[in-house]
Amino acid sequence: MKYATQMEAAKNGFVTEEMKIVAKKENVSCEYLLEKMACGEIVIPKNKNHKSISPEGIGTGLRTKINVNLGISKDLNDIDMEMKKVDMALSMGAEAIMDLSNYGKTQEFRKKLIEKSTAMIGTVPMYDAVGFLDKGLSFIKAEEFLDVVRNHAENGVDFVTIHAGINRANAEIFMRNRRVNEIVSRGGSLLFGWMKMNDQENPFYEYYDELLDICREYDVTLSLGDSLRPGGIHDATDPSQIAELITLGELTKRAWEKDVQVIIEGPGHVPIGDIEMNIKLQKKLCHKAPFYVLGPLVTDVAPGYDHITSAIGGAIAAAYGADFLCYVTPAEHLRLPDVNDVREGIVACKIAAHAGDINKLKDARAWDLEMSKRRQKIDWEGMFEIALDKEKPREYRNSSMPEEENTCTMCGSMCSAKNMNLILEGKDIKIEC
Repeated sequence: MKYATQMEAAKNGFVTEEMKIVAKKENVSCEYLLEKMACGEIVIPKNKNHKSISPEGIGTGLRTKINVNLGISKDLNDIDMEMKKVDMALSMGAEAIMDLSNYGKTQEFRKKLIEKSTAMIGTVPMYDAVGFLDKGLSFIKAEEFLDVVRNHAENGVDFVTIHAGINRANAEIFMRNRRVNEIVSRGGSLLFGWMKMNDQENPFYEYYDELLDICREYDVTLSLGDSLRPGGIHDATDPSQIAELITLGELTKRAWEKDVQVIIEGPGHVPIGDIEMNIKLQKKLCHKAPFYVLGPLVTDVAPGYDHITSAIGGAIAAAYGADFLCYVTPAEHLRLPDVNDVREGIVACKIAAHAGDINKLKDARAWDLEMSKRRQKIDWEGMFEIALDKEKPREYRNSSMPEEENTCTMCGSMCSAKNMNLILEGKDIKIEC
């Protein structure tokens, strides 16, 4: 059949090639995908112009996916460096890359990225608006914001973050409920500023139907941005955040009416005790649409280690039903991450995603079980072969070799795995001091 979007195909019971690929990757049936995609619980972001992609599914009953942020800025405008980060992300199995470039030859980099990437590509067109239109923020006309979205869609972007939920009504709620960290979303703060300077409604909210027409034409998944997400745990789950979430739920239903796939973006900085509630609220208010969370970061006092604070929150969020985690690097809040920061962020986020999957997917523990078996056998190469990060454990092992191959330099002859294997085989053990 002819179909405009993956969602339209699913509503009509048509299995696309992308669905077949995802079903095989996830070990689920195509019938399951059709059911969940038709009602919006699963999306397959895949722009018609992104030819190199290896499709992935995001949503109910599927593995938790991770996203890697990168992109050029005015202070660090190095396309070659960003491409090294791309290579790192792809080699480590990141399912998505978001190009957050906001300066210079953004389209040149975006086209290179889309041509190369097997991962799905996301952007925030709002970041690109000033450079693309070559005018100051306050001088941009409402309709021109849509021109930027169309340009990104034509380039082949698979999903776009659009801050449509910060309308004038929700901006007023924010003004009545001021925060310690105010509006921390870059896109949200820019739109808030544009609305105030021009005394107009958010153009993405006012022209939402036209936005949906662009997304439908190219099958771009709409990632509804959380402009009013908390930027500190003290601001979490406040009236502004919840008001915007209600609006995003309404916008989700309007998108589905036009067969446009939707992801909902979420916080942010959230104390551990609020994470379960935030997931349940999103799933309820946004009709079980896939939930995409940044972290969440569970404490604000660890700059330089926010890949850890976010991994803690991400694991809990994934366990309760978050579908998509945005990585956070050690450089968060401090600088543009370098290649090593990207690596650390990816590993932390992948650990969080898998830890969450262990709680919600019945087959997720099989990987851990196999690692445990190889660990008991003291099969070093076997362990490295299936490790989440294959390089670091090899480096550690090679940097400190013991006298006996079947031990490590921490335990030596007291190695519990070695000694238990010997005892259970009816052999004696010898402990050397």
